[in-house]
Amino acid sequence: MLTEPATDVYDVTLAESNGGRYRLFVFDGDAPTLVDAGLEGTTDAAADALADLGIEPERLVVTHGDGDHVGGLPGLVERYDLETWLPEGLDVEGHEPDHRFGDGDDVGRFTAVHTPGHAPEHHSLVDEDAGVAVIGDALFGADSRGLPEGHFVLPPAYYSEDLHTAEESLEKLVEYDFDVGLVYHGESVTEDASEKLDAFVNFAGKP
Repeated sequence: MLTEPATDVYDVTLAESNGGRYRLFVFDGDAPTLVDAGLEGTTDAAADALADLGIEPERLVVTHGDGDHVGGLPGLVERYDLETWLPEGLDVEGHEPDHRFGDGDDVGRFTAVHTPGHAPEHHSLVDEDAGVAVIGDALFGADSRGLPEGHFVLPPAYYSEDLHTAEESLEKLVEYDFDVGLVYHGESVTEDASEKLDAFVNFAGKP
């Protein structure tokens, strides 16, 4: 499945399992960019989608080190000779990145926002000019927990190293303005995403 949640931004489904999807995001433009790399066995699916789009990627940016985000990195780098950007503190076996980034750094078109909790090195990526944020696994789509889509929820504690830190780290994302918030599990939020995030973080009665 291939959708376009924002202009020249593509949500590519690489595989499906247990009712969920494994995906990557493609940003077309002056330096076509992949955000995350899918699983080790999904490189061909990514290449097929890129061929359908007529996009030759030049850059790969990683949000964090879970296997469904970095497993396909070696295969995609080899196939497209990609410039790679990895968060500080993340090592991918057998790969030395071209660039490292941390909180507040410019990563091509994005600003990196350190949002730990799900994983210590987790970063979200915000492109305010385009009104799009790749929130990674800092948040899931609400439908992933049986709620109506179009809103965010925290990832389950089962998948988080520190759920308290995961919630606290969202305070940083509230400072940014974006209409579309892209997540990897559940449906992304494609309208009023930063307003919905603010309502989620600054809930009624919050001390």
